[in-house]
Amino acid sequence: MSRVFVMLADGFEECEGLIVVDLLRRAGVDCITMSIKDSKEITSSHKVTLFADEALDEELLKTGDMIVLPGGMPGTLNLEASDAVQAAVRDYVAKDKYIAAICAAPTVFGHMGLLQGKKACCYGGMEEGLVGAEVTYDKVTIDGKIITSRGLGTALDFGYALIGILNSEAQAMEIKAKIMA
Repeated sequence: MSRVFVMLADGFEECEGLIVVDLLRRAGVDCITMSIKDSKEITSSHKVTLFADEALDEELLKTGDMIVLPGGMPGTLNLEASDAVQAAVRDYVAKDKYIAAICAAPTVFGHMGLLQGKKACCYGGMEEGLVGAEVTYDKVTIDGKIITSRGLGTALDFGYALIGILNSEAQAMEIKAKIMA
């Protein structure tokens, strides 16, 4: 079974994080929400306070197959400012694991220099943050082990794409049919 870490920072866009968690769990993926802080308590961009499954645990984070960064502001800025998130993303890339981000969060990858020569998409108006990328305007862009998506309106498509990668396209379409998307 695949293990995915969805990284939660104060100011994250709750739907971009939680829709992905919901869909991956429906698909039987071991999906763990992890706060980027020493506390599990996180407050979203729309002032919804929730508790992540885990507080920041850099050793546990190394056990995943994919790391997902939800967007939102200032959540994206908080993700980018986190040394632990930067280290985890670099570790996943070095180990040829999947990295995924939605909305403004793909700019974290761009600022890290990970999008050079890759196709990527993000929230409209933030494209300059996709440093070195060939910018697309698709709902979801997959280039090797990097998956990016445009925003809240594409969160379901993003989740289906992740299921397709981790499990199967057939399962992604089966879940889509069940939730009547």
